[in-house]
Amino acid sequence: MGRILDLISSPSELKKLGIPELRELAGELRSEIISTISKVGGHLASSLGVVELTIALHYVFDMPRDKIIWDVGHQCYAHKLLTGRREVFSSIRQHCGISGFPRKSESDFDSFGTGHASTSISAALGIAVARDLRKEKFDVISVIGDGAMTGGMAFEALNNAGSVNTDLIVVLNDNEMSISRNVGALAGHLAHVRMNPGLLRVRKELRKIVRSIPRIGPDMLKAAEQIEDHLTYLVVPGVIFEALGFAYLGPFDGHNLDQLINVLEKAKHIEGNKLIHVITKKGKGYPPAEKDATKFHGANPFDIDTGDTNGTSKVYTYTEIFGSTLVELARENEKIAAITAAMPDGTGLIDFAREFPARFFDVGIAEQHAVTFAAALASEGFIPFVAIYSTFLQRAFDQIIHDVCLQNLHVVFIVDRAGIVGEDGSTHQGIFDLSYLRMIPNIVIMAPKDENELRSMMKTAIDHNGPVAIRYPRGKAVGVPLDEKVAPLEIGKGEVIREGEDIVLFALGSMVYPSILAAEKLAANGISATVVNARFVKPLDEALLVGIARKMRRVFTVEENVASGGFGTAVAELMQRSGCENVGVSIIGLPDCFIEHASQGILREKLGMTPEGITQSVLGSLQVTL
Repeated sequence: MGRILDLISSPSELKKLGIPELRELAGELRSEIISTISKVGGHLASSLGVVELTIALHYVFDMPRDKIIWDVGHQCYAHKLLTGRREVFSSIRQHCGISGFPRKSESDFDSFGTGHASTSISAALGIAVARDLRKEKFDVISVIGDGAMTGGMAFEALNNAGSVNTDLIVVLNDNEMSISRNVGALAGHLAHVRMNPGLLRVRKELRKIVRSIPRIGPDMLKAAEQIEDHLTYLVVPGVIFEALGFAYLGPFDGHNLDQLINVLEKAKHIEGNKLIHVITKKGKGYPPAEKDATKFHGANPFDIDTGDTNGTSKVYTYTEIFGSTLVELARENEKIAAITAAMPDGTGLIDFAREFPARFFDVGIAEQHAVTFAAALASEGFIPFVAIYSTFLQRAFDQIIHDVCLQNLHVVFIVDRAGIVGEDGSTHQGIFDLSYLRMIPNIVIMAPKDENELRSMMKTAIDHNGPVAIRYPRGKAVGVPLDEKVAPLEIGKGEVIREGEDIVLFALGSMVYPSILAAEKLAANGISATVVNARFVKPLDEALLVGIARKMRRVFTVEENVASGGFGTAVAELMQRSGCENVGVSIIGLPDCFIEHASQGILREKLGMTPEGITQSVLGSLQVTL
């Protein structure tokens, strides 16, 4: 007999299956996800953890008439397999393939595009209110993880929802909280009692009656609520959600299909806002992922039998170099602290956390708080390193301006995953940071050409008493030797790497070495190119850049950032105010669009961020053909 999964082209077909068949389907979904992600990489552990929940949601609700919003979205693989994308699932996160995240343009079953955390309740509330305004009838469900629930935006949305007269379901997918058997049994019993629609209506009516008793009613109600609240704190983990206006249901076993289907069916008929708390296990069904969910959160291709990642390299990543160097520098300077927004592994801070636990702070998915928290630490004499991916640092833009730069505080922003990130696609490409940081007064912005220069820039940041941002790309560094002693750079000083007579390539960060190779290709075409490692976006090495530009036929800037407002724009502005209007400036950067998913190599080739691409851009600008 063939697979049940092969017969599912739409969620409506799930409703024809019995529980035993649904359980079999869950196993097939896990096998398909594991097999595919072992070849192409992706978010494995989170997707394996919500297989039964995904089946139950599609079994109970009528998608796409009903709307489901997946927070972050990296747990949506089973959802994609059940909603008509099974035959193209092997293309996930690949060039011209399907996205690794929900996106409206890909399927009607993807109600709202996601990729960053803590947004789903806000989106679900907006959809629910739009439904009510149109006087339509359908269910709206937000599925949010316990990690995403640490983000302030989630609680802003919960707070707002509590004051809006609507009907919303929030599913809290909790894959970290541990509940003992006794407490779990009691909480489960209370949840079943509390979600009885009749009881909820009676409770609501009784409150109205008691409150209406002249003179003593409000006091009686207040006393009753205090008693009830004290008991609730002891036995129910959902008091905060009830205080925000949500009926709390749970916790429930997120891998028990019978229970999930029963809970979701009953929740449909409870009026008002409901929060359903389910307990799941990351990596469920694949032992290596169950054992190490962090490793398999965003997994590279791996061997299914062993769980070992395919391929090894002796070259460290920029993230690893940052982490080891920060430990080294922190041993010498007790004022150094490190802050991450729920990504100690991803930002390279695990060793720092082990060696300096009192100076390490994981604030959860709360980038805004991380930045203001760092600002306050700096105001008291500490030197906080705030390590956040470029795409996520966008979320704290106001705090960078208002709380750090306006007060000229000594906070160091480590902008990881800057530039082309790859398979995670448009929501994760770190292509805007130079533009959104460069406009802010007081901040120094640097980008290293290699790992040794990264170490020097970190020391420079420690010695500079003010805001600093250091941006570097995802993945392996260049592989250059490291100086034994970390020495600082002079603020705002670039480096001439290659002398030429016709044109100059002002290159930044990850584009320095490709520019050196491009200069060699240009030489073969009779064009002599100077190559400058700019190092600094702010302040620019004005004397060096202007002095060289005045001698050249044309200036080219090369950066792995959108061309609009970035390094090249800064150079063009410099040329204008320095009286070099006659010096033509061509900006080689990323286009004014959101960049889709594919490998870093494919994207850089497609977007001209390779030695060949840079060469072609220069030749095209000079109207020279090969």
